[in-house]
Amino acid sequence: MNDAIALAAVDLGSNSFRLEIGSYEHHQIHRVEYLKETVRQGSGLDSSRNLTQESMERGWACLARFGERLRGFDPAHVRAVATQTLREARNRDVFIDRASELLGFPIEVISGEEEAALIYRGVISQLPASDEHRLVIDIGGRSTEFVLGQNSVAQSVASYRIGSVAWTARYFPQGELTPEAFRTAEIAARAVLDEALDTFSPGSWDIAYASAGTANAVGDTLAANGQGQGMITRAGLDWLQQQLLQAKHIDRVKLDGLKEDRRPVVAGGLSVLRAVFDLLGLERMEVAQGALRMGVLYGLVDDEQVGDIHSATVLGLMQRFGVNTLHARHVAETAQQLWQQLHPTEPHAPAMLAWAGLLHEVGCRISRSNYHRHSAYVLEHSNAPGFTPAELANLGQLVLGHRGKLKKVEAFMHMPAHALQLLCLRLAVVLCNSRRAPDMHGLQLQRQGPQQLLLQTPAGWAQRFPLSAQLLREEAEAISKTDWQLTLQMD
Repeated sequence: MNDAIALAAVDLGSNSFRLEIGSYEHHQIHRVEYLKETVRQGSGLDSSRNLTQESMERGWACLARFGERLRGFDPAHVRAVATQTLREARNRDVFIDRASELLGFPIEVISGEEEAALIYRGVISQLPASDEHRLVIDIGGRSTEFVLGQNSVAQSVASYRIGSVAWTARYFPQGELTPEAFRTAEIAARAVLDEALDTFSPGSWDIAYASAGTANAVGDTLAANGQGQGMITRAGLDWLQQQLLQAKHIDRVKLDGLKEDRRPVVAGGLSVLRAVFDLLGLERMEVAQGALRMGVLYGLVDDEQVGDIHSATVLGLMQRFGVNTLHARHVAETAQQLWQQLHPTEPHAPAMLAWAGLLHEVGCRISRSNYHRHSAYVLEHSNAPGFTPAELANLGQLVLGHRGKLKKVEAFMHMPAHALQLLCLRLAVVLCNSRRAPDMHGLQLQRQGPQQLLLQTPAGWAQRFPLSAQLLREEAEAISKTDWQLTLQMD
C-alpha cells in the first residue's frame, strides 16, 4: 500500500448521498470504504423548485459526517458532484455554499451529459476490454441517463428528467399500488423518453447494461427470488410488478433482496425501467457495476491501462502476492505454446490459460507447502474486478490442478476444453522446472485421439535435460490415472 493513492468521490444523488473511497494501485482502484445515507433530497423540492429547509438540513448533516472522514485528503484526489435535484433547485447556491464548507471540498453541479459520460466510464472500468457497442442506462432518483459507447469512448449521451423518486412521488403519491397507477406511470415515462429513439435506436448496440440504484434494487430482488442472477429480463419485470400489485401498498411490500431504503421508491423505478424495455424493444439487460462514483474516481487518475481490466487485475494480484514475474511469464508463455501446437488453426490460446500461468504461484506468499491449494483459495475468494465468479472458479481449478494428483480436480477434467488447458499448464510447469525459459526447439505436443496426447522431443533432449525427462515420466504416470493418456517419445 506504500505506493497507493487514496481517492474519494462524493455523489449527491436525488435519493442518496454516497462517499466512495478507493486505493489506486497497479492500474486499478480498490474499494477501501463506502458510506451511503438515504437523504431523499429529490423529495425536498417544493412547488417553486426550492429545497425545503428540512431537506437542506438533512443534506448538510450527512456531508458534515462525510467531511470528517475526508479530513487530510489531498484536494486533487477528491471530487464531489451533484446531479439532477441540485440542477433543478432554484436555491441550490444556498445549499452548496454551506455544504462545501461542511464537506471541506468544493461541490460541482454537473450537467446531465457529463453525468452520463462519467457513468459510462465507471461501468466500463468494471468490464473486460471489448469492441462491442455498449448501451448503458442509469435510472437515478430524478434523472435517467442513456449512453452508447464503444471501448472507452462514450459516443452518444443523453439525460432525461425522469427517475425513481420523481415518478414515485408523481404517480404513487399515497403509496397505493394499482394497475391504473402503473399504466399511467409507464405511459408518461415512454412519452418523456420517446426522443431517445432518435439516437438510441434498437440494433445500434450489442449488449445493454442497467446501472446504479434502480438497476441494483431490481436486479438484487429478482436474483433473491430465483428470477435471474445479474440479469434483468422482461419476464422478471412482469413478475416484480405482480408482487407489488399483490401487496397493494408500498408499506406492505416484503420481498427478499429489496433493501428497506429502496422500497419506498421501487414502484417509480420499476415503471421507468419497464418503459425503457418497451421503448427499446429489450428482452434483457445485464446489471452493471461501477457507475457514477467509479467514473469520478477514475477521472481523478490518468492511466492508459484503465480499460484493460483483466490485465490490470492479474498484474495487481501478481504484485500484491510477490509472484516471481519472470518465471510466471515463462510458464504462461510455454503453456500457450503447447496449446497452440494442439490447436494450430486457432489464432490465440485461451486467456484463462495465460492467467493461470501468471497466477499459479500466488499462494507461495502464504506457504510453500501446498502452495497450489493456497493459490486456488486466494483466486476463488479474491476481489478481482473484471472476473465473473465462474471465471474465478475455473481459474482456481486450473491453479489447484497444476501440480500433484489429478483426483482433486476430477470433475474439472471431465470437460475436454478444461482438461486440455490443465494438461498444457502442468506440462509447462514441468518444462520450466529450472525456473528458466525452456528450449522448445523440436519439442512437439500432438493429439493422437479424443483423450490421448503425444509429446515428442528432439534427439538427445533427454540426455541434455535429465531432470525434465524424469519429471515428464512422472507426469505421464499421473495423467494415466485419469481418463487421459500422455505418451512420451524421448531420445
